[in-house]
Amino acid sequence: MIILVLNCGSSSIKFQLSEMPGNTVLAKGMVEKIGLQGGGFKLTLSSGQPMEGKKDFTTHQEGIRHILEVITQPSLHIIPAMEAIDAVGHRVVHGGEFFSGSVLIDHKVTDALQYCTDLAPLHNPPNLAGIGAITQLLPRVPQVGVFDTAFHQTMPQYAYLYGLPFAAYENYRIRRYGFHGTSHQYVSRRACDILGNDISGMKIISCHLGNGSSITAIDDGFSVDTSMGMTPTEGLIMGTRCGDLDPGALLKLAEKEDLSISQVNDLVNRKSGMLGISGISSDMRDIEQAAGEGNERAELALQMFAYRVKKYIGAYTAVMNGLDILVFTGGIGENDVQTRERILSGLTFLGIEPDWDENNRIKGREGLISGKDSKVKVLVVPTNEELVIASETFRLMRARRQ
Repeated sequence: MIILVLNCGSSSIKFQLSEMPGNTVLAKGMVEKIGLQGGGFKLTLSSGQPMEGKKDFTTHQEGIRHILEVITQPSLHIIPAMEAIDAVGHRVVHGGEFFSGSVLIDHKVTDALQYCTDLAPLHNPPNLAGIGAITQLLPRVPQVGVFDTAFHQTMPQYAYLYGLPFAAYENYRIRRYGFHGTSHQYVSRRACDILGNDISGMKIISCHLGNGSSITAIDDGFSVDTSMGMTPTEGLIMGTRCGDLDPGALLKLAEKEDLSISQVNDLVNRKSGMLGISGISSDMRDIEQAAGEGNERAELALQMFAYRVKKYIGAYTAVMNGLDILVFTGGIGENDVQTRERILSGLTFLGIEPDWDENNRIKGREGLISGKDSKVKVLVVPTNEELVIASETFRLMRARRQ
């Protein structure tokens, strides 16, 4: 079964074409700068051969049409025609309380996603645009929605509600939803596969650390708490997001500087986090270089990031009454050995005994970075959200045909 996976952002489309089962990747790539000048297209063939070109795209539909034209180009020998595509799987950021798992997309689903746009105004519209484009370009091809929020729908009410008047939840569904669900789901299961453990009975903390970062407590394979909230702004300090914040501090700052709601939104999402603290960059590599050269604010930003991660690890160990497996994933989690060292230092009370040599060796690949006497197993597991989406799409399509 040939499955096209689409991840539509506000100005980009990431895609992967896979043959399932087996997850043979036939091609992958992305369309960049949709609606902007200087757009481009990148493609990597199954052989690893890269291709790229410059092209402006006004809409997501234009970008998806170009993807389909390229992957059916005879000279590339990827697929012979659009009719070879059996299904399309979409990454959808926010499914609200409507979806606790992946679903075949129909009018009822798109209506629900439209309703959820109020909860994710930056993310759901491009997701819906991708669904609409496939409906127009491949009208007979089934589509599947795989939701960032679905994995976290198993959180208990006492974990996902805020301490606001209950009417805020009843009237507007203001609550913690969580994100990066496909990533947390994949790496927690993959970590158990590597260790030869059944995920049932395992207490796992998954640390997805990148420009956007979140931590999830996973008990018996189910999400029981997660650091991101109603929006991806809550939780850890991130590249440009502030993370946990006293709302009183925000109100005071808005009053002092006469900030509008849109300006406050811009402040906490685009001007804060590692960029705001360091004053240098949102990229951990730039900040580490500056810290190494003696920049005190860069060093402070690194300390704050690691401290916040460590604090959540301690809290989630308490929530689950124990910890068996700690997993690092995401761009920082998979590659940044210095940040992992900062986080793991001083966690021996949890039964974590790192193998520092292995920690320094493992970058961008799977591996165990805890010592043989460590009660808690610590692993690096590169995330593969495209595989989760393709697998979920294949599962639903197979069930549909039975």
